[in-house]
Amino acid sequence: MGSAKVKAVSAEALTAASGALESALESGGSELPEAPVARARTLVTKVAERTALVGGHTVVALAGATGSGKSSLFNTLVGADVATVGARRPTTSTPTAGVWGDEEAGPLLDWLGVTARHHVTQEGGSAREGTVGSLDGLVLLDLPDFDSRESSNRAEAERVLELVDVFVWVTDPQKYADARLHDDYVAALATHDAVTLVVLNQVDRLPEDDVQRCVEDLQRLMARDGLRKATVIPTSVRTGRGLDVLGQRLSNAVAGANAARTRLAADVRQSAAALRPAVADTEPTIKASGEGDLVDALARAAGVPTVVRAVERDYVMQAVTHTGWPLTRWVQRFKPKPLRRLRLDGGGVTASVTQADVRSVLGRSSLPPATPAARAAVDLATRQLADRAGASLPTPWGDAIDEAAAPSSHELTDALDQAVIGTSLRSRTPVWWRVVGIIQILLGLAVLSGALWFVLLWVLGWLQFPSIETPMWGPLPWPFVLLVGGVLAGLLLALVSRYLAGIGARRRGAVVDRRLRESIATVADERILAPVSGILDRHRQTRQHLESAATV
Repeated sequence: MGSAKVKAVSAEALTAASGALESALESGGSELPEAPVARARTLVTKVAERTALVGGHTVVALAGATGSGKSSLFNTLVGADVATVGARRPTTSTPTAGVWGDEEAGPLLDWLGVTARHHVTQEGGSAREGTVGSLDGLVLLDLPDFDSRESSNRAEAERVLELVDVFVWVTDPQKYADARLHDDYVAALATHDAVTLVVLNQVDRLPEDDVQRCVEDLQRLMARDGLRKATVIPTSVRTGRGLDVLGQRLSNAVAGANAARTRLAADVRQSAAALRPAVADTEPTIKASGEGDLVDALARAAGVPTVVRAVERDYVMQAVTHTGWPLTRWVQRFKPKPLRRLRLDGGGVTASVTQADVRSVLGRSSLPPATPAARAAVDLATRQLADRAGASLPTPWGDAIDEAAAPSSHELTDALDQAVIGTSLRSRTPVWWRVVGIIQILLGLAVLSGALWFVLLWVLGWLQFPSIETPMWGPLPWPFVLLVGGVLAGLLLALVSRYLAGIGARRRGAVVDRRLRESIATVADERILAPVSGILDRHRQTRQHLESAATV
């Protein structure tokens, strides 16, 4: 408010910053500290209410300790004995307002909660001789002492200080180093240097040399508080010293018509800075594809190895049913089906799972429950995931990630079981099964033909019919070749098919294992990684909103 250039804050920029702060509170939720959140919510409300007030008034508060002479200074600026001045302390118990200009300030003063009001006429207070500009639009407040013995007075001063646009810290040569002024007020509002004035009042009590030393010492104290370029204005109501300088600064504040937004922008930056330590600078990236240990642990807990072994055994049994020796393959019908025992048999050989497959198992499998070792492996994997995701985040965010990474064991078990049920465990019947099956049928017919041929020859001989010449295949009769050769060839083909079925079973097991792990990875995404990613997304949004609010 002197010769320094201060960046103007537009209404749009202030609204956007306040909105960003509010969004940060929403996305941060319970992971943000309660006290700064409460102050930030109050600030968002204050910004909305202050910007909604119509008019170009600038609210300036004279704040100081008991005996600093701020009421006398207020009366001099107003040009009338409005504020009570006396030797008894505390003198001021409620704020008093002096209003310059003809513009209606009633709604603003109602919002400030100030009932004692004085309209300053042109003949009354004005900018002193040598000042440039007008004070029209100024609302000057004389506040209760912030070090008053009456707690209600202190509370009232602090309440109004939260709402004003410009601070004028009024002190005197005896109390300018008071810790309450510097620690509780100036240092706490050090980010508001653009709307802060410092007045060393009652300098008429000091020799001129001492005045300069006090001013320099007060500047040093203000720099320690954070106001490195604070200008201290020495004033005296009795002699009129410095009142023209103070009047010019107030005139500059009114002429700029930006003090309210500047103060609110400083409040938003301060609030964002208070919340910023509650979030980290970056967030880790987690992907299901990179969580192999977690998928492995969940696969063990879901019984995937058991299912894969059952698929392999089931494959071998089906292969034997199709390619085994026709006279013995019927035995397979009486053997228990591995997948059926687990209630994972869809009842047919299909390329993909169907609704009938799911209904056929009544929505649940008969897989054995996870072993303690498998459950411990899942717990370890989720803890490791939570540690990687939350190691660099503040404690509340890390705790939220720990909770998100550990879903209900019952719900997780049910989701894994449904993932196994919903995964196709079969594929198309291999072509070679049909080919070998046809060959086995032909060999079986050959054995049957040879046997019938032998029976026919025996019956003819027993009935003493004339013998029929039996065709020969080399030295061997054809009935013998058909019977014995068919049996040997069928058994040999069954053994070869059994060996090939073992190879095919391992391949089928590998395919099913891959399918099941993909389904398990989906469960990991939905039940564990998605909640953790949601926490990280909220953290990212909170950080970005706070950074946006801090740039106003």
